Amino acid sequence: MQTPSTAQGMLFSQLQQMQQEIAQLRGMLEEQQNDIQRLKQEGLERYQDLDKRLSSGAAAGVAATQNSSAAGASNGAGGASAGSGDAGQAQASSEPGDPAKEKLFYDAAFDLIKAKDFDKASQAFAAFLRRYPNSQYAGNAQYWLGEVNLAKGDLQGAGQAFAKVSQAYPQHSKVPDSLYKLADVEIRMGNNDKAKGILQQVIAQYPGTSAAQLAQRDLQRIR
Repeated sequence: MQTPSTAQGMLFSQLQQMQQEIAQLRGMLEEQQNDIQRLKQEGLERYQDLDKRLSSGAAAGVAATQNSSAAGASNGAGGASAGSGDAGQAQASSEPGDPAKEKLFYDAAFDLIKAKDFDKASQAFAAFLRRYPNSQYAGNAQYWLGEVNLAKGDLQGAGQAFAKVSQAYPQHSKVPDSLYKLADVEIRMGNNDKAKGILQQVIAQYPGTSAAQLAQRDLQRIR
């Protein structure tokens, strides 16, 4: 038969063990909460980054829509994209094109981004590129397909879309930005060595651009 002191010792030992287990559980819970908060913050930063790009691009789009006729939309700067700057370097359509119709299609897809309907925006830009692969807006559409896929969390789809900008539209003004965003995708996927190579390419080939400045910053962070 156990003495009272022995029984008390066992109870005390069990109590200490329970307290240790509770402390461990609390630590695991705090770690999970931190992970959730980090994921939420990354998602918020992703949306904020997209909103910044939209706010600057939307203003250009409104001006282009108000000041351009169908003929104006067909020339280089007059047909500037609703979302991302000058599309004049993109290839001309190989078909007897209807620039006004192309712009309506492109603007409708871009409006879905502004409405934050990223699933439909992704579908709309993909459909635009299938229908008008040589449109003056195609380079921009390819870039924004990457952005909406990134906003959706589709890293593989985003990477493929960003990579195709430089492949299909090598002279387009969005190439530096698309390469920088491709590097960002590679970093998110844990491919730091691949990301470094892309960032170094941006710095070497597009000096003086905002993409090169951002690439220099990120290159220092992942060393």
